[in-house]
Amino acid sequence: MPTIAADAARPLVLVVACALVDPDRRVLIAQRPDHKSMGGLWEFPGGKVEPGETPEAAIIRELREELRVDTKEACLAPLSFVSHDYDSFHLLMPLYVCRKWQGSPQALEHQALKWVRPQKLRDYPMPPADEPLIAHLCDLL
Repeated sequence: MPTIAADAARPLVLVVACALVDPDRRVLIAQRPDHKSMGGLWEFPGGKVEPGETPEAAIIRELREELRVDTKEACLAPLSFVSHDYDSFHLLMPLYVCRKWQGSPQALEHQALKWVRPQKLRDYPMPPADEPLIAHLCDLL
C-alpha cells in the first residue's frame, strides 16, 4: 500500500473508488464484511493503489478482484476526490465513474451488493470518507 508521510503518526494512504452506473442511473454499492474495519458499512467498490500502479489500473484490478467485472481505462471518468483524516492514517481517495463494463457484478469480497439511486445513497451507512462523494453523484446523475 503506497504511503506518503502526512505526519509522523499518520501516513497518507492512496485508495481509489468507483461508482459503477447502470443504464437506469443507479450506482452500485458494496457492503463491507463484518470482520473487516468498518464492517457492515456500504462503500463504493475500490481499494488500495499498489506501488507502481496508476489509479486507473488499480480500479480495473479491484473491480476484477472484488466484483468479477472488466472495464478499460477509457471507460473511467474521474469525478471527484476525498481527503479524510482517520485516527491512524490520512486517506486520499479519487472517485471514478464507470458506465461500461463486461460481466455481472458479484459479491466476491463483500457481504452484499446493491444498485441504488443516487438520492437514496444517504439511506445506507457509509464510511466517513465515502459520504462526501454522494453529493457529486447526485449532481452528475
